[in-house]
Amino acid sequence: MRWLLRIVVALVILLVALAAIGLIFLPRNVMVSRSVVIDAPPAIVWSYVSDLRRFNDWSAWARIDPEGTEYVFEGPEIGVGQIMRWSSAHENVGSGTQEVTAIDPGRSIETSLDFGEMGTAEANLTLTPNNGSTEVTWGFRTDLGINPVARWFGLFFDRWVGNDYEKGLANLKKLAEDQASQGG
Repeated sequence: MRWLLRIVVALVILLVALAAIGLIFLPRNVMVSRSVVIDAPPAIVWSYVSDLRRFNDWSAWARIDPEGTEYVFEGPEIGVGQIMRWSSAHENVGSGTQEVTAIDPGRSIETSLDFGEMGTAEANLTLTPNNGSTEVTWGFRTDLGINPVARWFGLFFDRWVGNDYEKGLANLKKLAEDQASQGG
C-alpha cells in the first residue's frame, strides 16, 4: 500500500511542477506568421483576401469538410463588420466566427476569431508590393490566459496553425497567379 501512496505523491508533485512551469516559463501570448511572394499585383490578391465570402476559395480549412461545413455571412458585403460563421461536425473544422475588425484598403485586413470553447484569436493579412509581385503575410495571435495546460499546447501552435497557413497561402498564390496570367 505504501508504493501506491508514493506513486500518488509523485504524480501530484509532477502535476504541480508542470503547472508551475507552464505558468511561469511558457508564454501567455502565441503568435504565428507565414509569408509568400505572389507573382501578381496587389489588386488581384486583395480581391481574394478582403472579402470573407472568398476566404474559402483559398483557405486550407475549407478543403477539410467541403460538403459538411455550413457557412453564413452577415454584415456588409465587404469591410469592417463583415462576419463569416461556420459550423461542421468535423473535429478539425468545428464551429466559430470570423469578423473583419480593421481594414486598410489594398494593404491589410484584421479579423477577430471566436472558436467558442476553444477560445479567441486575432488574424491579419498584410500585402506589400514587391516589384510587380505581392508579398502576403498572414499572422495569428492569441492570449492563452492563465491556463497552464493551454500554455503547454501553445508550444504546438506554430506547427498546427503554421502548416495550415502555408497551405492556404499556396492556394492563394495559385489562384492569384492564374488570374494574373489570364490578364487580371
